[in-house]
Formats: sequence, structure tokens, C-alpha cells
Amino acid sequence: MTINPKSVINNPINNNTGDIRQYDISDPHHPRLVGQIFLGGVVKADSGVRHVSGAPAPDIPLVKGKKLAGGPQMIQLSLDGKRLYVTNSLFSPWDKQFYADLAHQGSYLLQIDVNQNGGLSLNTNFYVDFSAEPAGPVLAHEIRYPGGDCTSDIWI
Repeated sequence: MTINPKSVINNPINNNTGDIRQYDISDPHHPRLVGQIFLGGVVKADSGVRHVSGAPAPDIPLVKGKKLAGGPQMIQLSLDGKRLYVTNSLFSPWDKQFYADLAHQGSYLLQIDVNQNGGLSLNTNFYVDFSAEPAGPVLAHEIRYPGGDCTSDIWI
């Protein structure tokens, strides 16, 4: 969970439903959903999996010609609160179980542009592809800023 200076939570994320939610918590007793973006997950339009509420499954965007696999997992909010970076690998054995293609395709790093008053949008010009590493596709997990805040602590 990350909180920006304007009391907007840019998380929680849900790896299975594939969404990142943004809440206004200026009144902590009445959080208000102000942004949501879908980046994969098992509940998507072409998966055959349906949400129990009956809500339509979202279409998952293409980035740099690639269909997003897996679901959002690890996040890092930029120090100015305007960008949220996200990878899509949770835990390799679980990735292989829930997102079998992910192990063969490798993972990625995305950038979400954050409107601090509410709203999330995918930056389709930013895509770090971990499919072509020298030893083959890898599953990226943690994101850390050296010298960052408490959400980017580095343990040595």
C-alpha cells in the first residue's frame, strides 16, 4: 500500500482480478474509490472466467504490441507521487499455477500515471520487457528506489 502526500492510496492491488485501485482517504472512516485500472488478472474478457457479481470482465490493454499477462503485484510510487511503477510477478510457483504463460513470456515493468486528485492511466510508452534476458525470460518482482522513502527501503 502506498499513500501520496494528498492522502490518496494508490493501492490495494489484486493480482487475481488484475486491478489497481486508488482511494481518497482524506476521511479515513469513509474511503472513496477515485481511480481503478485493469492490467491483467484471471478475470478478463477473453479468459472465460467471470466475476461472481456478474460484472463484465475488462479488456486488457496492449503495451508496445504485447498483451499484458499475469496481474499487477509489486508497486513503487515515485517520490513526487505522480507515477506508480508495477511488476507482474507474485511468487514463481504461484505465477506458474495461475499464469502459466508468464513463466515462458517473462514479466514486465509498467508505469501508471497518477492523477493525485483521482485517476490512474497506463503510460503505453513505458514498458520494460524481461522476456529477452541472457538466461531466458525472468519474473521480476521487487521495485526499489535507492535513497527513496519508506516504500523503497533497501535492506543490505
